[in-house]
Amino acid sequence: MVKSVDEYLILLRKELAGSDAAVIQDALADAEEYLRTALAQAINGRPDISEAEAIPPIIEKYGSPQEIAAAYRQMEARLPASLGRSAYKGQRSIFYRFFGVFADPRAWGAMLYLFLSLAIGIAYFTWAVVGISLSLGLLVLIIGLPLAVLFLLSIRGIAFIEGRLVEALLGVRMPRRRMFSDDRTGFWKRIKNLFTQRITWTALAYCILMLGLGIAYFTVFVVLIGLAVYLIAMPITVGILDMPAYIILGDTEYLATTWSIPFFFVLGVLLLPATMHLAKLVGRGHGAFAKFMLVSKKD
Repeated sequence: MVKSVDEYLILLRKELAGSDAAVIQDALADAEEYLRTALAQAINGRPDISEAEAIPPIIEKYGSPQEIAAAYRQMEARLPASLGRSAYKGQRSIFYRFFGVFADPRAWGAMLYLFLSLAIGIAYFTWAVVGISLSLGLLVLIIGLPLAVLFLLSIRGIAFIEGRLVEALLGVRMPRRRMFSDDRTGFWKRIKNLFTQRITWTALAYCILMLGLGIAYFTVFVVLIGLAVYLIAMPITVGILDMPAYIILGDTEYLATTWSIPFFFVLGVLLLPATMHLAKLVGRGHGAFAKFMLVSKKD
């Protein structure tokens, strides 16, 4: 028989072993909030009742770890992450799979995220650097510790917001609710948890790394899309508008000729969907990176 909330959470984590890390975090947060709130109400004003005596009826009403784990697995099967399914799954035509990427919302979501990543990276990096500088610079003063705590709390908030953005645009399952924080936990213990939990520091590292990633993502995909559009528009710019078109290879500049324009047009037509496929691939990789950095493991 379970005799404490902590024991229940350990059993629930074991039952959810093998599930998505974000699902485990959400399930543990939901269970801890419900159980601790119900436990506080059950023993409020009744010092004669211990946690071991009060917790069994609460668990009976909420559900056993096995029941809750099964419920979360069923819920995840019915409600996948946003953009989590392919728009053309099951199609076997290579032609359709290649050019059908334009009908895949995952590709557009990934492309939008990669374009936004530069602005996001600048914002995260600026906040992280300013926060670290102020916190360390004022640590010798009495205001230093409270400022550091507020800064780290803001990083945890950024991690949650970024997770929702990643799930919405990249289709990677991320936590859908904040980690539970018990108000009855001692002040210094809560401060200690903030400084010792892995997710605090991995989220801070994520904010710093996003600047470099954002610059790389934005630059590569702006260049690829710009090049594809330039090649596709070449018949119009040269044949109709009578404008010269140049192709630069290394240090050499070539003037596109009449016979080469169809070749470059076809190349542009192929490059554009290839760029969309690359965006999906990069988005999937970044989603995995974000999950590793922004999802709690065994804090």
